[in-house]
Amino acid sequence: MGNHMPQKTIQIIGLNHIPEIKPGANLTNILIKGIEKQKLKIENKDIIVIAQKIVSKAEGQIINLNHIKPSTFATIFSLKSGKDARLIELILQQSKQIIRMDMDKGILITETIHGLICANAGIDSSNVEGSEYVTLLPDNPDLSAKKLYYGISSFFPNLSIPVIISDTFGRPWRNGQNNVAIGIYGMDPIKDYRNTNDVFGNTLSNTMITIADEIAAAAELVMGKTNRIPIVLIKGVNTSFSETTINTIFRNPSEDLFR
Repeated sequence: MGNHMPQKTIQIIGLNHIPEIKPGANLTNILIKGIEKQKLKIENKDIIVIAQKIVSKAEGQIINLNHIKPSTFATIFSLKSGKDARLIELILQQSKQIIRMDMDKGILITETIHGLICANAGIDSSNVEGSEYVTLLPDNPDLSAKKLYYGISSFFPNLSIPVIISDTFGRPWRNGQNNVAIGIYGMDPIKDYRNTNDVFGNTLSNTMITIADEIAAAAELVMGKTNRIPIVLIKGVNTSFSETTINTIFRNPSEDLFR
């Protein structure tokens, strides 16, 4: 008989009892109640992935477009693209800079005030009640994740449960969207293999796996867009505690060949 590698199992478990989130909601308490209703056993280094949308709602990041006054640029963009001028203005307010745009197609890719590069500065009208309302990204996704981490720790004081806040972004050169991490606390978002050896003894010089994005993408398999499962518990991923922020993932513009 040949040698057998030990089998590694990763579990992706959606929390099914999460109510509609209102501004001011205590997400920690809601999460804990969901865990208790499903009678889930929480273990050290389990990971919580939580959709940005409910974090934004709980933090009151809901904007009525009727309160936004479009600038001249936003008005011109609206006339050429057919997109709401108020939405364009809000995108600009939530951005450091425009990375790419096409007025005729209504495409606006920006670097957000958080440093994320995405369409429409992450502003979204889906799963928001009222046609005049949109949600912004959390003010500080890392801080949001940190608060949830320590909130969860108050219920499980001897455990470290990393928290990832995820959102759905498009990807260059590929159709479709992927869930990615936009905020994190309790683990390093990158697994660094540099200066280690592969199975043939070759030294790896550049391999750095963005494990936070991989975990966020895995969570999306259960979350979906219409499943009403905004919180996922991940079991079986080996991590170590870290206070490293999501900024670690962002490539320095001086090293970016496409900006």
